[in-house]
This record gives sequence, C-alpha cells and structure tokens, in this order.
Amino acid sequence: MRTRSVRPHRSDEVFPREEHLAWAIAQVAADPVPIDDDVAEMVVNRVIDNAAVAVASLTRAPVVAARGQAEAHPAAPGATVFGVPGRFSPEWAAWANGTAVRELDFHDTFLAAEYSHPGDNIPPILAVAQHTGADGAALLAGIVTGYEVQIDLARAISLHRHKIDHVAHLGPSAAAGIGTLLRLPPEITYQAIGQALHTTTATRQSRKGEISTWKASAPAFAGKAAIEAVDRAMRGQTSPAPIWEGEDGVIAQLLDGPAAAYDVALPGPGEAKRAILASFTKEHSAEYQAQAWIDLARRLRTEHPELLEPGAIRRVVLHTSHHTHAVIGSGANDPQKYDPDASRETLDHSIPYIFAVALEDGAWDHVASYAPERAHRPSTVALWRSVETAEDPEWTRRYHSTDPAEQAFGGRAVIELADGRTVTAEIAVADAHPLGARPFARADYVGKFRSLAAPVLAVDEIERFLDVAERLPTLRPDELGGLTITASGLPAAPKGLF
Repeated sequence: MRTRSVRPHRSDEVFPREEHLAWAIAQVAADPVPIDDDVAEMVVNRVIDNAAVAVASLTRAPVVAARGQAEAHPAAPGATVFGVPGRFSPEWAAWANGTAVRELDFHDTFLAAEYSHPGDNIPPILAVAQHTGADGAALLAGIVTGYEVQIDLARAISLHRHKIDHVAHLGPSAAAGIGTLLRLPPEITYQAIGQALHTTTATRQSRKGEISTWKASAPAFAGKAAIEAVDRAMRGQTSPAPIWEGEDGVIAQLLDGPAAAYDVALPGPGEAKRAILASFTKEHSAEYQAQAWIDLARRLRTEHPELLEPGAIRRVVLHTSHHTHAVIGSGANDPQKYDPDASRETLDHSIPYIFAVALEDGAWDHVASYAPERAHRPSTVALWRSVETAEDPEWTRRYHSTDPAEQAFGGRAVIELADGRTVTAEIAVADAHPLGARPFARADYVGKFRSLAAPVLAVDEIERFLDVAERLPTLRPDELGGLTITASGLPAAPKGLF
C-alpha cells in the first residue's frame, strides 16, 4: 500500500491535481490489476448476501416507496429492480435496490476510524453494469474497487467524530467502482469522485434519537448520486476541487479543520485490491456492534439458566468500546433506546433492547425480535431497563486496533443478580466473524439467502438466482440481468410526484 498525507491547502498554495486524494483514487480505479481468487469468491458471497437481505425487506414501507419511484422511471436498456420485472433508469434502480439492501441493517460491515457498510457499493455498480451491457468480469472489477476505496477511506478518515454520516465515503467509492467497471480514464473518474463527495456529505442526525426511515435510504441516495456524478463527468463537466483538501473543502470545513492531516493508504500501481477480505457480514439483523452481544446472550442463556428466572437479574452493565456505548448504548443519551414504542430503526440501534431480547429468547429474528408485542412484553421491558453500557478504554483500544487478531467489537457483561451473586462473561467478536466461533463461508451465505427468501420467493426462483450469482465472474452481458429476483403479491407503492 502507498500512504499519502492528506491535508487542507490554501487556495494560493501550489497544489497540482496529481497530488489530490481524488486523483489518487481515480488512478487506483483505472489500474487493471488481476483479481485474486479469494477476492472474487468473497464478491460472490456479498452479492448473495445483499440479495438475501433485500428479498427479506421487499414488503417494508421504505423499500416499497423506493421501488415505486424506480418503477416510475422505466428505461432501455436500463437496470433491474429487486422484486419486479422490467428495466428502469440505472440511478433509480440503484436507489430502489440500495434501500432494499440497507433496510434491515443485515449486510456487511467494516469498522475502523469510520464505520461503513461496503456492500452498499454493489447496487449502483450493478445497475450501471446492467444498463451499459457489461459482463461479469467488469462487474467484478468494479465491485472490488468500490470495496477497496470505501474501506481505505474508512481506515483513515473519521466522519462520525464530526457528526458526518458514513455515506460520505460511499459516494466517492461507488463513483470509483463505476469508473473501473466502465474503464473510464482517470480524468473522468476524478471529476465524478469530486461531485459524489460534494453531494453526499450529511449529518448523522439520521442515526440519532428517533431514527427515521431515511436511515435505509441514505446509502441508496449516495449510490444514486454517484451514478449521476459519473454521467455528468462523462459529459465533460467538472466538479469542486480539491474536494477533500481545499481551503473550503471537506477536511477544513467539515472534519478536523485547516490544520488537520490524515494518512491514507491506497494500493500502489500493479498492487492487488484485497480490502473486501477485511470486511465481515452479519448473522443477525441488527447494528454490527450488537452481533457479538447477541451471541454472548445466547451463550449465557445456555450456561446460566438461572438468569431466566423472573426477577433474577437486578442490573446488567455491558463494558464495551466507546462507539458501542455512545452510538447504540446508554451513552447515546437517547431515551428512545429504552422506549417500547420506538421504531424498528431505533430498536436495532439499542444494545440494551437487543441484549435483553436475545437473552430471553436465545435467538434473533429480523421480524419477530422487533415486533411491537415483543418490545412490550413486561418481562422484557423490566430486563431491558436494567441494562446499561459503560465505555472501557481497553475495549475501545481493541476496537480501533489495526491487528485483525486483536481487533474486537464486543466487551464484558457484568450481570448482578438479586441474590447478590454476579455473572461475568465476555466476547471479542461475533460467532460469524472471520475469527469467530463459526466464521461465515459460502454455504452460510447461501443458507442465509435461502432462509430469508423462502417466505417470499418460489423455490425455482431461489435456485435460479443462486446459479447466476455463483457464476458472476464469468457471466456474459446478456446474463447480468439475472442478478435480480422477481416476487409476486408485493404491495403497491403509495402515490408520489412521479
């Protein structure tokens, strides 16, 4: 990897374009390096993973609305939309599919200086591939670049520290991935990256307090914006520059300020893009920092059945990282995280709720675990309100460790019982994590798809999709349209402007 120092520059400083971060990313996008077999295999896994969670969300209101907006924009050649036949304008197809993928908070994740869901790159890159008649090899290369750029940015530049939403890394990464897909010259990709970043910086209010349906749509908006940015750049139009390093650019005005500097590592010329292998998916439909806690709760339920006796637990303290405490824990100071009437989007960002339900049920379901009647169960409410989080500096340090063997997203649970005893247990990573008790492999991704699709799709449609997806690297252009699914009985979209 080649590391560059990225800092703001005054407008009167000499700062050639070749030194801009956006130019360096454009060069990475244009570098036609071979794709390693394990990277290609993981791309297939994540395409299956995205489809699994999209299928499970097809009847949910944000997805129905987004699909309706896409259906109002038919196009030829166009791109496919999960759930319905036909072809639609690629930016709107990416919008609908991106919302479906993100709705249940159930696909892949990468956590470092910034938090991200790099699978959000797939919908816009796939939509452009289908619209332009690309083949599977080109799609594969584009997705690999999208993952590489987003993960490299997330490793280096924290957005959440300044209450900027993580999709500000997604706009540039999706634009870069589309650049690779279409084999665009660096000049065009450079301009697209600038516009994509400029238009996708937004505050984190979408993930604070009573979380709204926009949470699922924010990454889809970034993917749509990236497609529009590429289209504009291909027409010869320019974008704000230097977008990260300018005197009024993102770093100086939105992040760490005029004196800031970041070390951003990107692949050098001829270096393979392997960042996707550093990301990990979810076994459970909940915020990633909750994954290990669900697994720990299930384990505690088995090892300590006395915890399930009515009134047995007096207090639970989850000692964990700053992020878990401040974003999905009691450190967020969001009363909604303890409210049985809170939205699903809020509950999947409440570790007190998630830990309580997982302990009581010994399982986690993307529908039943969030049902209103589940959240209102008196025993659950009592247990839920006894759970709090506390930041532990050691778990925070491990959270940010760059050593995969040390990095951790769990913590230590201290459960005080009414009879005076204490039960203590800890977990570092989720069971499905590459270093967890049961790392996810191809069979698990396929199983996840079959499980989530079974209530929605016919058996032959499930098997048809899996056959196409597992052949992704060698698909012909006429086969790429098969990377979608068609369902019956879906609700009609509410009427809007279109």
